[in-house]
Amino acid sequence: MTTPIRVGLIGAGIGKSRTPRLHMAEAAAQGFRLRYDLIDVETQTNPSLESLIAEAEAQGFAGLNITHPFKQAVLPLLNELSEDASALGAVNTVVFGERGRVGHNTDWSGFLEGFRQTLPDVPLATVLQLGAGGAGAAVAYAAQAMNVERLLLSDMDIGRAEALAARMNASAGRAYVHVVSDLSAAMEAADGLINTTPMGMAAHPGLPLPADLLTSRHWVADVVYFPLVTQLLALARERGCRSVDGSGMAVFQAVGAFRLFTGKEADPLRMRETFQAATPVTA
Repeated sequence: MTTPIRVGLIGAGIGKSRTPRLHMAEAAAQGFRLRYDLIDVETQTNPSLESLIAEAEAQGFAGLNITHPFKQAVLPLLNELSEDASALGAVNTVVFGERGRVGHNTDWSGFLEGFRQTLPDVPLATVLQLGAGGAGAAVAYAAQAMNVERLLLSDMDIGRAEALAARMNASAGRAYVHVVSDLSAAMEAADGLINTTPMGMAAHPGLPLPADLLTSRHWVADVVYFPLVTQLLALARERGCRSVDGSGMAVFQAVGAFRLFTGKEADPLRMRETFQAATPVTA
């Protein structure tokens, strides 16, 4: 029997991740074996990121997915970054090979493809983004490819938001990201809203902004996918807003990572079916 391709995910509190099932089911459908391990630092005796990556590399892993809270922390441990990972300053996929540890980012392309398929024709003149962490960096980078004219960026950590805005504007060669603190004024100006904060996750219930700021003229996107229908998306549907949940980003980032790990193209429809079968609609 052939040795399976080994990959894994390093993160904190990742026990309910859908990613292993996506990769293993897709490999099985294509007729080869893939083993996908969850490496949760909350259950490790030696939770050092450096040691966990070194151990996986020594065990012959093809690569690793990286999630919260390590998408920036992993950067100094890598030998090389792809162009998009370098521009983002965040990595969600590491490939081991002849060039050493190469960091990539498939979060941004995952969000972009999921958004395009669900909301292909919404106005993008002014968009409010909540959150400037790892997922926020990916979405802000995707906004360049979406031709968003103005991205209004709000984060509780103003310094983090300003650093992300500076990096994205330098990458784009234009000042399209603007840090804001007045959510009321921002929502009044915005065509749509993107939540990249953890608010709405099963472990972080609630709304990421006051409910009265959302009106029927706004479209809404949420990167949270556990549950699929967050409180924000439930409110958006009540108000008659067009919306997109976090499943597209989750599926298409996996499509990109599968290609990097295996050299094979995943079937996005099949991966989405696997994802939907494994994901509760509500918490």
